[in-house]
Parts: sequence; structure tokens; C-alpha cells
Amino acid sequence: MMEFKLTEEQEAIKQAVREFCQKEFTDEVMRRYSETEEFPWELYRKAASLGFIGIHLPEEYGGGGYGYLENVLVTEEMVRANPELGIPLVFGDFGLELILKFGTEEQKEKYIPPVVRGEGLSAAAFTEPSGGSDISKRLETTAVKQDGEWVLNGSKIFITNANISNFIITLCQTDLEVESPYRGQSLFIVEKGTPGVEVDKLTGKLALRPSQTCGVTFSDARVPEEALLGELNRGFYHTLEYLNESRLEIAAQGVGLAQGALDLALKYAKERTLFGKPLGQLQAVQHKLADMAIKVEAARLLTYKAAWLADRGETDPMLSSMAKVYAARIGFE
Repeated sequence: MMEFKLTEEQEAIKQAVREFCQKEFTDEVMRRYSETEEFPWELYRKAASLGFIGIHLPEEYGGGGYGYLENVLVTEEMVRANPELGIPLVFGDFGLELILKFGTEEQKEKYIPPVVRGEGLSAAAFTEPSGGSDISKRLETTAVKQDGEWVLNGSKIFITNANISNFIITLCQTDLEVESPYRGQSLFIVEKGTPGVEVDKLTGKLALRPSQTCGVTFSDARVPEEALLGELNRGFYHTLEYLNESRLEIAAQGVGLAQGALDLALKYAKERTLFGKPLGQLQAVQHKLADMAIKVEAARLLTYKAAWLADRGETDPMLSSMAKVYAARIGFE
């Protein structure tokens, strides 16, 4: 039965993250990383040491052993405190679930623990210049087997952390003749420093400058056979399963962003005076604040329910998509 109240342990996790953010997410720190456009490594390592990175991953690989809901709570609180710093941190382990779900034991032991310990980052590359995130079409990035290795050619765009990650999980077209393109896609783990891989960082963004956004080009980049992640030609299905659950984190970011905006609005309404009284005493302003609070709570409940189902092995693609769309929309508003 679903509980509409968080457990004491879950509340403790939220409080711990909140205290971490209050201490570490200072205006000075935010300005420094926004101006330099560097990844906040110091904050990431501190967050990892407190168990916030990979909190939903198994303890045997260095994770916290909790569930998707706890990961949602961490994400919500970090983004609520400061999206400019929080979003880069929560995206540090992006894609690790693919390795956890479909990787060999050797891949899990090699790639997951360093990221969770704060010693590195992960990245996943799906989006291409010609088609956004519609991976059901024929991918331009290809992987062809030659002399016992896979040779990758093509390009990806808007890839988070690609310039500083330990590896990039890359979706490629491996069957170039199949009638339905998505039936011939595979995933590969491309390690940092692989010859033939060029990464270009996007600079001068309007916001989220500490979050690294990159384009990746593969020019005859060769990876070994053991770089294949999951089953050959099943990459589309693996990715789809992963995205159904990763949408929860995007939804949590939307909730955190919206709650943070509501916090600021309430603070301003209490402090700003108009006609000799606080702005918040004006009924028209109260109506707006009430509408904001309703939308935030609706987004939160939708996100929590989707995470709760995922933790019970009942991931609902439609519900997680609804949570992502609605929470992101509310966060933007």
C-alpha cells in the first residue's frame, strides 16, 4: 500500500541534503563556477562522500542501497537549493543504471564504483544532430566490426559530461541493413582517451554553465569487443527501459526548481511592503501563491508515485512520462 508520508529515514535524507546545500551552495561558490564554466568537482566529491551520489545503486558497487524515491528526494532538494550547482551534481552518475541493468559483472565492478565514490563521472550519448532524442530512427552513428574490434563513426550532440567523464555510453547503429532501424542498435562503453573521439564543449550558455554540455565526434574510433554493453542489436530496448526510469530524475528536477521558485516568491511576499503592509497580505498575490503551491504539490505527488512504482518493479512508462512533462512545465513556469 502506498504511503503518502515519507518515512523517518527518507525525511532524514532530505534534511541531510538540505543542510549540505545550505552549507556548500553559497552565492560565492555559484558565481565562481558560473564564471569559469567548470564542473564543481569539490562539491561533487563532498556529495559523494556523504552518500548522495548513486544513493539508489546497490551497496555492492558503492551505492547507498536505497531506491528511486530516495534518489528523487536527493535531486529535488539539490535543485531546490540551487539549480546552477545542483543539476551538475545529480547528473554526475548519468547512465550508470544501463551498466547496472545490462552490463557484465566485470563492467559493473570496473565502471560503477569510481563514479559513486566521486572519483569520476559517467556520460551517455543518444542525441544526434539530425534527430534529437528520437532514437527509433536510423542512427547516423555507426559501429562496424573489424578485426575483432568495433569501429565507431558519427556524432552526438548535447551530451552531458562528455568532456570530463570516465567513459561515454554510446548508442550506435550496428545493423545497417535491418528494415526497422531500432532493431539494429547497440550500446558501447567508450572509455576516456579512446583515439578517434573528439569532444567539443559548448560555452557561453544562458544558464547551467557549470553543467558540461558537449558535442562528440567519432572518427574510426576503435573499441574492444568487451565494450559492448548488453545484447547486440538490443540497444534501443535497453535505452528505452533506462529512459523510462531516468525520466524520474528530470521530473524531480522540475519539482525542485518549482519549489525553489515558490520559496523565493513567499520570501519576497513577506518582505516586500506595498501601501504600508506586506505584499503577501494582498488577496490577488495570495491567489497566485496558492496556485503555485497547488501545482508544485501536484507535480511532487505525480513524481513520487512514479518513483514508488519503479521501486516495486512496476515502472509505468506513461506515468513517468507524465511526471517528467508536468514537473518540467511547472518548473519552467
